[in-house]
Amino acid sequence: MRTAYDVETVRSAERALMARLPEGALMQRAAAGLAAACADLLGKVYGARIALLVGSGDNGGDALYAGARLARRGAGVTALLLSPERAHAGGLAALRAAGGRALDAESAAAPATVAGADLVMDGIVGIGGKGGLRPRAAELAAAARGLVVAVDLPSGVDADSGLVRGEAVRADATVTFGAYKPGLLIDPAHTYAGALRLVDIGLELRAPDAGLAALQHDDLAALLPRPTGESDKYRRGVVGLVAGSARYPGAAVLAAAGALHGGAGAIRYVGPAADAVLSRFPEALVSAGPPAKAGRVQAWVIGPGLGDDASGLADVLASDVPVLIDADGLRLADPAAVRARTAPTVLTPHAGEAAALLGTAREQVEAERLSSVRELAARYGATVLLKGSTTLIAPPDGSAPVRVNPTGTPWLATAGSGDVLSGLTGSLLAAGLRPLDAASAGAYLHGLAARLAADGAPVSAQDVARAVPAAWRDVRR
Repeated sequence: MRTAYDVETVRSAERALMARLPEGALMQRAAAGLAAACADLLGKVYGARIALLVGSGDNGGDALYAGARLARRGAGVTALLLSPERAHAGGLAALRAAGGRALDAESAAAPATVAGADLVMDGIVGIGGKGGLRPRAAELAAAARGLVVAVDLPSGVDADSGLVRGEAVRADATVTFGAYKPGLLIDPAHTYAGALRLVDIGLELRAPDAGLAALQHDDLAALLPRPTGESDKYRRGVVGLVAGSARYPGAAVLAAAGALHGGAGAIRYVGPAADAVLSRFPEALVSAGPPAKAGRVQAWVIGPGLGDDASGLADVLASDVPVLIDADGLRLADPAAVRARTAPTVLTPHAGEAAALLGTAREQVEAERLSSVRELAARYGATVLLKGSTTLIAPPDGSAPVRVNPTGTPWLATAGSGDVLSGLTGSLLAAGLRPLDAASAGAYLHGLAARLAADGAPVSAQDVARAVPAAWRDVRR
């Protein structure tokens, strides 16, 4: 699992380690890893032109020491000092001793130096930076034409929240030290970070109570249900599905498609789109009555394509099994009834739906995704899967780190893909996964399926559903 730690946790670990090491040893470790990563990206160091954008903090020192290492390997390294009087003295001396040179960032030659570099190293601001870049720093960062490598995180982004409050460096790669920072994993900052490389500098980090984590293939493989010799459809789990309407029958079909590929033993459909569901999936169990009389289920999914029909909501919310609420269900459900549930609840809003539930603007949710998903989970007492360019999953009580899904792809921005996700996640709930794991696994498989189905071309929601078994196999392998 890729775990991110907040700034204070990282700084505390750094202070503890520095107290045990010779002065400057920790910076040298970071600089060595940074220089190695830059060398890998360049391919050939000798003769390469490298520009360092150097601020006054430790990130500037890291960049200077890394630049000195690259200069000793034959690169032409120029440091552009944004605060010449406060540049790291030891790093600057090391760079000059290695044959590098330093210029005042205000000099007329600075923009051309950046534009002519094969690699530009962003050492402007560290993890404590707040707000956007100052004008000269932004101008020089924008002049880059070669590879841009951020030191620890792109300057101008907020390490803890992922907020970008002004101009920021757009990196092709970020070399981060000791631990991932939340802003590297979530939008909008995630889009500024490029490819991530973690350099181990020996920090001893405690497990965060309210941090951020991203599952990897091995983590997911351990979560996915696997039938045994004694399994039948009820032991594997039956997911109940209340979805679709006369106007939107396709939503029920797509949710059923996601559910049938999600690991449960059966689906039990309740609603007006029974004929459409049966015509595509004859294995589905259908019921014309209310959800309370539909038969045994281990989890419910309600909401996709309901329109304005709230007739099944009361029965579903009163049930004693996990319930996933999506789409129209989020708009129609009584918040008090959701909060009053004793069995687990999962909400799966996009930014607009989350904004409505929180009583705020969509733009605020999109800009503050991490705080928004935490607030929504706490307010409704539910596990919340906030869909978007980076999907986040928050537990209701803050007892575990928020999960960020690493498999998302822009190809999922297609009609009906959310219905597939709801059915898939509901099926995992019915199979017995706890809500945080079911939502995380559903998002992971959903994103991976879209990538496999797309293969560089547009996909439909049906394509995504059909690719879920391939994603499942890919994870198992």
